[in-house]
This record gives sequence, structure tokens and C-alpha cells, in this order.
Amino acid sequence: MKQHIAERMHGISAFYVMELLQRAKQLEARGRDVIHMEIGEPDFPTPPAVIAAGNRFLRTGEVKYTPAAGLLALREAIADYYHAAGINVDARRIFVTPGASGAFLLAFGISINPGERILMADPCYPCNDNFVRLFGGRSELIPVGADDDYQLSADLIAEHWGAECKGALIASPSNPTGTVIGREALRQAIAKVTELGGCFYSDEIYHGLVYDDAVSSALAFSDKVFVINSFSKFFGMTGWRVGWLVVPEEFIDAAERLAQNIFIATSTQSQYAALASFTPENLAELEARRLEFQRRRDFLCENLPKLGFRIARKPQGAFYVYADSSDLADDSFEFAKELLETQAVAVTPGRDFGVYRADRHIRFAYTASVDRMAAALTRLETFLCR
Repeated sequence: MKQHIAERMHGISAFYVMELLQRAKQLEARGRDVIHMEIGEPDFPTPPAVIAAGNRFLRTGEVKYTPAAGLLALREAIADYYHAAGINVDARRIFVTPGASGAFLLAFGISINPGERILMADPCYPCNDNFVRLFGGRSELIPVGADDDYQLSADLIAEHWGAECKGALIASPSNPTGTVIGREALRQAIAKVTELGGCFYSDEIYHGLVYDDAVSSALAFSDKVFVINSFSKFFGMTGWRVGWLVVPEEFIDAAERLAQNIFIATSTQSQYAALASFTPENLAELEARRLEFQRRRDFLCENLPKLGFRIARKPQGAFYVYADSSDLADDSFEFAKELLETQAVAVTPGRDFGVYRADRHIRFAYTASVDRMAAALTRLETFLCR
């Protein structure tokens, strides 16, 4: 009998950047010096305090399952982290997950029914759309641009809301644009979704990595929101795969049951290591790294326009610059491929982040040192002058 791939997979898109990354690895294997500005992974190593905590735990040899919701001490530490920012969250509402991806799976799994729609911005992080599809839902990508700060507003949510809408997702700081939604705009967006009877999902995985005005958590305005966060970005623990989800109180039991079934538990050693993230020693290390990311952002924003790129909104957070390349190329994907082949500089084409004006944008990740980025810009100038 012929076997068939599940129909849901027909709508699950691949990362175009992974094709470029695979090619970059092939070039490196042949001795090429590739400068990586494509992957959203900080180049800093795991903070020393976190490694030490993980090692101490592993030496005990007691690497057993934790409860499905996560290590209680870690859930309480996350609650304390919110409390220090003036937000009270019951630790029972916090679920430790295998990365932010696990948090999204848990959030959508307990709230989305087949056929329901989730509103999200275009451009946006592509996995979010795929997570919705996995549970039989549909994403409605709403085109946003510089005039909207690349963010959904209460007005846009109201304009696109319909009978099949389940909720709206806002990412702040966003990937790929690095923009932050203003405090009042976030409050209004949450109020509008609540008024419409929907679920509000807040992607806050880049919280901590902001460079100008402060960023607000959705939890500052409502206890009825789903908040996704992670130890990967600001806390620098990408490969440890630890994230967290905050759920409304009425979803606690459902989240517990689904976590038990699809995760059993997040990696135990990773959870014990993450506990060290909140120590004063580690937070001081992370602040130094944040300042370095800000220096890199300013370097790119100053120098990319000199080569012909247009930056409509200076990123306020994360570690990306979303640059308009339409004055330099008709197709940013072909531009990125040729740049990699000829100059060994890897960047991410806009089509990875949606469809709205995607072919005219490139995302530059400033996850490399200023010296490496300066070398990349020199190569890019050579490429443009070919």
C-alpha cells in the first residue's frame, strides 16, 4: 500500500535561509571564510555562571524527569523575575518548555480549534504560521510597514477580525524587524482582542534585548494573555532549549495535561542551568552583552545605507536589521544566494518572513562582531561594484 505524507504538511513551509546555511557550510568545508549574518543565534558562548550551574547538577548524577510544568524552583524564579519588573504572576501559570517553540506548541495546542484563524503581522517569524497550521488553524498575515512600525494595531485587528478569528499574535521586539510596539498601542491591542472575545498571544522572546525605550510585557495589562518567552536570546542559552509559557488561569489544567503528553518534561539539566540566569553575576554579564549588541546595531544602521540599503525603521530590539534592498536588486533571495557564492557573506532573504514586499528586503543579523561585520560590508561593497 502506498504511504502518503499527511495533508497538513502541504502548508508547512521550509526555511529558505536553511538552504543558504547548508550551502555556507559546504563552502566552509572547502576552506572558504564565510561571514554569518543569517542565523538568529548570538555568537557569545553560554554565560559562565550558567555552565557552572549545569555542571554542578550533572555531577550529582540525579538527572531525572521534572514535573511536566517544569522545575518548581525555576517557575518561581521566573515569577520573581516578573515581580522585579512590577508584574505579579502566579508560578502555577508558568510552564517551562523545550524552547520558545515548545511554548508556542503548548499555547496553540490548548487554544486553537481546526479552521480558526490567528491574525499576525507580515513580515513575521515564519514558524508561528506553521505552528498554527499544525493544529488545523489558519494564519491571516496582515501587511504592515514602516508607518505601522511593522506591528499590528488595535485598528488593524478590528479591521481584519471575522467570525472564524480565534486571536491575534504580536511579537515585540519582532523578528525580522526588531521593532517594539509602544506601551499604549499594546494595551489597546489587548483590549480590542479581549473585547472581540479572542485570545491574545504575546511573543516576548527578545525581551531584555532592547536599546532605546523600555519594552512592555502583555502581562502588565492583562492576566488573560498567553506570553511566550525563552532563555535562548537575551539569556544566551540557544542550544539548551529552555523556554516558558504563561497561560491564563483557566488554561492551567489543559496546559498541564498537554505538556505531560507531548513533552513529558523539558531537559532537566537545562532547567537547573537556567536557574543561574537570574543571579546578579549573570545579569551583569548579560547587560554587557546587550550593550555590545547595541553597538553592533548602530554600526550596521550607520553603514548599510552608505551601500544603498534603506532602513525605514531603526530596530529598537532583538539583533536584526530589516533592510530594503530594492534599489540594489529585484529579488533579495537571488541577491542573497549570489552574495554567498561570490563573497561568502550569508544573509537572510525577506521571503522567509512572509509575502508582503518580501523580495525587496534582506535581514541582517548582527550576531557577529563589529570587525567581522566590517569585513562583510567590505565584501558587500565589492559585490555591488561588480
